[in-house]
Amino acid sequence: MYWLVGSLVIIAMMGVLAVADNVAMPIDMPLLNVVSATGLLWLLVIFAIILLSATQLNSPSVNTQSTNKTRSVSSPNDVKLSLFSKYFLFGLLAIGLVVSSALQALVAHQQAETTKITDSIRVQALVRIEGISDSVYDASTDSGYRQVAVVTHLMPLVAELTPQDLADSTRNYSKEENNSLSKSYSDNFEKKPNNHIEYRVLLNAYPKNTANNDSFSNLNDLQPGDELFMSLALAPLSTSKQAISNPSGFDGYRWLRGRHIDGVANILAVSPLTVSKSNNDGALQQASTSDSYFQRFRTRIDIGRWQLRDHFYRDWPAQTTAEQQARAVTLSLLTGDRSLINRDTKDLYQLAGISHLLAISGTHVLFLAIVLGGAVVLLFNRLCPVVYRYMPRWQVRWWVMIGAAFIYALFTGFDVPAARTAWMLLAIGLVRLTLLPISTMRVLLALAVLMAWQDPYVLWQAGYWLSFIAVALLLKYEDTSYQHTTEALRSSYDEHRSKGDRVLYHALRAGRRMFKLQFWLFLTLLPITLLLFGKASLWGLIVNLFAIGLFGWVIVPLNLLAGLFYLLSPTIADSIWSLVSAIVGNLHELIGWLTSLPALTDAWLYTPVNMAILLMVLLSIVPWLLPRGLLSRWLALPPLTLLMMTVYANQQSLVTVPTLYILPTGDPYISAALLQFPLHNQSVSNSKYRSSLAKDNTSWLFLADHRPTATRTMPSNLTADKLSVSLEQQLGSLSVDKLEGIIVQSSSTGLSDTLTPANRSTTADDRVSESLPSTVIYLNDHLPVSQYWQAGRSERWSAFQQAYKTKNNLDGRSHVSAQGCEQGKTWQVASGDVSIQAMTGWSEIGDTSVWDCTIAIDSSVPIQVLRYNAADPLKSLSVNSQTKIADNQLDTDHKNLSLSRLVLDTDTHPRVWQMWSLLCSADSNNDSMRFKNITWLGHSASQMTTDVISRQSINDIITYDDKPLEASLSLNIINNGVDAEAMSP
Repeated sequence: MYWLVGSLVIIAMMGVLAVADNVAMPIDMPLLNVVSATGLLWLLVIFAIILLSATQLNSPSVNTQSTNKTRSVSSPNDVKLSLFSKYFLFGLLAIGLVVSSALQALVAHQQAETTKITDSIRVQALVRIEGISDSVYDASTDSGYRQVAVVTHLMPLVAELTPQDLADSTRNYSKEENNSLSKSYSDNFEKKPNNHIEYRVLLNAYPKNTANNDSFSNLNDLQPGDELFMSLALAPLSTSKQAISNPSGFDGYRWLRGRHIDGVANILAVSPLTVSKSNNDGALQQASTSDSYFQRFRTRIDIGRWQLRDHFYRDWPAQTTAEQQARAVTLSLLTGDRSLINRDTKDLYQLAGISHLLAISGTHVLFLAIVLGGAVVLLFNRLCPVVYRYMPRWQVRWWVMIGAAFIYALFTGFDVPAARTAWMLLAIGLVRLTLLPISTMRVLLALAVLMAWQDPYVLWQAGYWLSFIAVALLLKYEDTSYQHTTEALRSSYDEHRSKGDRVLYHALRAGRRMFKLQFWLFLTLLPITLLLFGKASLWGLIVNLFAIGLFGWVIVPLNLLAGLFYLLSPTIADSIWSLVSAIVGNLHELIGWLTSLPALTDAWLYTPVNMAILLMVLLSIVPWLLPRGLLSRWLALPPLTLLMMTVYANQQSLVTVPTLYILPTGDPYISAALLQFPLHNQSVSNSKYRSSLAKDNTSWLFLADHRPTATRTMPSNLTADKLSVSLEQQLGSLSVDKLEGIIVQSSSTGLSDTLTPANRSTTADDRVSESLPSTVIYLNDHLPVSQYWQAGRSERWSAFQQAYKTKNNLDGRSHVSAQGCEQGKTWQVASGDVSIQAMTGWSEIGDTSVWDCTIAIDSSVPIQVLRYNAADPLKSLSVNSQTKIADNQLDTDHKNLSLSRLVLDTDTHPRVWQMWSLLCSADSNNDSMRFKNITWLGHSASQMTTDVISRQSINDIITYDDKPLEASLSLNIINNGVDAEAMSP
């Protein structure tokens, strides 16, 4: 019953948060206005204590004489009534606990809704820095500044403010010692509805605007508790539905909500003067009266974290990238500060499956607590043993360990793993102090429930689940392996062997036990890892074997020792940190070499996991988690069989229906689409190539850059490396292990030697145009690609391919030749079920404006178009479309047709369709009569005209950016699911 109630509490809170986040709910609810989160928390604790006490008191008595007397007096009906009353009371208390927990989650959601930013607005605000920044501002590496802060005294901007204007506001503000603003500001604020409104936001500043680089570089000097004026562009949080546009599938909305962020704020200008400096004791004493002692104590700890980061950041530009990242990881292992770790290092740890080692885990906290507790006990033993007359030795050690654990957990940001360890030490000590018969597993479950009650949004954090589940699995593993270890120690093996043999024997047993533990953790955490992240690194099983021991027994102890010495002698600390950085640097080189081995490049496991699969995994391992003999382990066979069938069905469901996935790229003008068409032992044929190999399905990847040449747009921040990695991950999650072809529908000036300067000036940025061919090279190096069509001219393709491979140290064995994507080029399967042909593209004309290649996909069955969901590929969403109201007679004639056409449009200049109208319009009119339905897919910035839409008899219009096509507004169009927000220009 204990585990059932605890599980129901967590499930109920998760369900309430999920429903409340997806369903619009009124903010003003009478019940929620009466109930407070703190009061409800204490009510839940009281309910839980009553339920546990009733369960404990109901345990059978050991007094057999009293039991016999009771049996002789009580009748069977009285016993049944007593049992019914007992279970009714337990059920009532349990239901009340679950309902109150759900109410606690609803209250937390409503509180977040009342404080969130709902509209975008530019304001001048007083900003108070909270904690340390998530990253540092560095224009040389394109690193932005992200910082949690509290903004108050908001005033809408009527004109752009300069840093000098903000400095004047700071001086006026500082003149008033007792008022939050000067009188002129106060008079204005009293008339504003947002007077005295306070938001907790995530500040953002990126080195895009070179004019602000000098003023933004001072952002790194801001310490926790500093106050200054800024001009900001406030914006609401993106919803979870908008997270689909993130190529990695990362749900930034839930991540920010879990940190209690009300909105985001892009920094426009920064005052060079601060209202108060946190390193000033007077400023801390004059802090807001609303700040509690704990908040001021937390600010002092955060200042210490910032000063330690500043110590590591000294002479940063003079170091190599490898040295910088070794020091950055060393800092992260000490304070949990990852602001100096770049993307490449994070990707390396993810690929190696050891990202968990970058977080401050229970190992760090427990090690420091044990060391300090032992040191204090040793001092008392030598200097003041009389203390043990009043307090047992274990209690002295326990209190020191608790204090050290909580202070260090606060120093590292009080993340879930560190907080869980500190609270576990306290809870286990209380259990021992009160002699309660409670197991460690029950303490762990109670702590998980208490943390969820205190902050329901912690259930949205992956660290919460991984931390508690990993500890539970470790405890279960230790319980099951303890008996075997004891029996092995009692064996007579050591009595008949030499000392060397005994050492070797115990070393082998320790290695075997470590491998069994890692294998156990890897398999048991695999389903939850796939559910949370959508992928898992197979390298983790190997790298963790030596990385955990290296970190746990060498790097972390030396790092913590250096941290203690830093308080006494920074010179000694720097020497130890240099040793730690050298070890970490060599580890990075080893992992980089291992993960770059050609035979072991496919290290990611992409198996879509949903709640049904996770439930079957849990059912499969239940007989192994319960005591031996309680349930037959043969009962695991049915859910295991169903699990394998479900996983296989999920994999097959991705390719049973012809589908075109619109893949997110992170750039609104760069599109990527994947066609998966199931085949049934068919051969592939085209004008030049014929393959008789039987295939289950064929996959084509379409890439295009839709930036119009005649319109000025924002420059792209998407690099070929970022696009290649995200596409590789997305293809893997869709079970694509080979591509029949890649078609780049946009021309690239970097691949041609025959353009005049006048014609080059009409093309897009060379760096952007070359990113798509570079992506082709990267993908071809990681999975087989049979064909590559390139729009425009590509005389320099071979040299470009070789230069890219040399620069990025790619395997030079995989080469693919570039074929021109010219009007009329065709590929099809022998049966004619699907064919691909180029509708536009005339590279023989020396004008890049007519080189773009529009593709038509003709199929015997309709192709469904889905917007790929990186977080859950099995739940990719249908796209919004605009349907043209067709003539009734024409619609009746087309019903008898079987072919469907999907047009993938790419045009950056009006001349493309002007050329098509002159050369191909007549043929298109005849072709359109063969299709039951014609769907157009392109960008809202397309140069497509109303006349071309009519000539091609297009029925449905879909855009990559989910905005309406301008040419379709004058036609009889029905908007199917297009959001009002997307309709706005």
